[in-house]
Amino acid sequence: MALADLPAAWRKVPVLFGSHVRLEPMREAHVGGLRAALAGDELSRLWFTSVPTEEGAGRYVQAALEAQADGRVLPFVAYNAQGDPVGSTRFYRLEPEVPTLCIGYTWYAPSVQRTGVNTEAKLLLLVHAFETLGCISVVFETSTENVRSRAAIARIGAKQDGILRKHKRHADGSPRDTVVFSIIDSEWPQVKQSLQARLQQHESMQ
Repeated sequence: MALADLPAAWRKVPVLFGSHVRLEPMREAHVGGLRAALAGDELSRLWFTSVPTEEGAGRYVQAALEAQADGRVLPFVAYNAQGDPVGSTRFYRLEPEVPTLCIGYTWYAPSVQRTGVNTEAKLLLLVHAFETLGCISVVFETSTENVRSRAAIARIGAKQDGILRKHKRHADGSPRDTVVFSIIDSEWPQVKQSLQARLQQHESMQ
């Protein structure tokens, strides 16, 4: 589906913000900030992740913006409460006729990992998907090898649907088995309540 064929609400990357994180539409001007956020991050060296290297930040942003122009993704850059770029995430596999989409390609700088940033970002993205775009399901995918990512997705409240064997390839070219999780609209109220409670716990610990 080309960009022009998408409904108006599915063409624009929204600005989403809370107390811990602000999600803004990705732009070419973000390359420098994302490069700084990636400095020293060991995640980009793991063969089963899709985290760009510090040197590859420019190519990463360019590819995301090209995919956006084709109507395939809605990419975000995440800022922390101090206004520094600290990571990226996106909506992809947009299917407004269902409606459904995927959330992924998510990574954060080490300085904000295990903070309220990811919890609040997921809450903001899911609110937009279910309550603005009217999705009946939201999907998450990760490599079977990425135990940390699988645990994080399960903590959100997503349920594992299955495993797609040799579904695609890892960055190093090896075959990837993909674990698929989803949240459906009937589950969303409980998931939302749980995420809000987790966010309050983060805030109480500060």
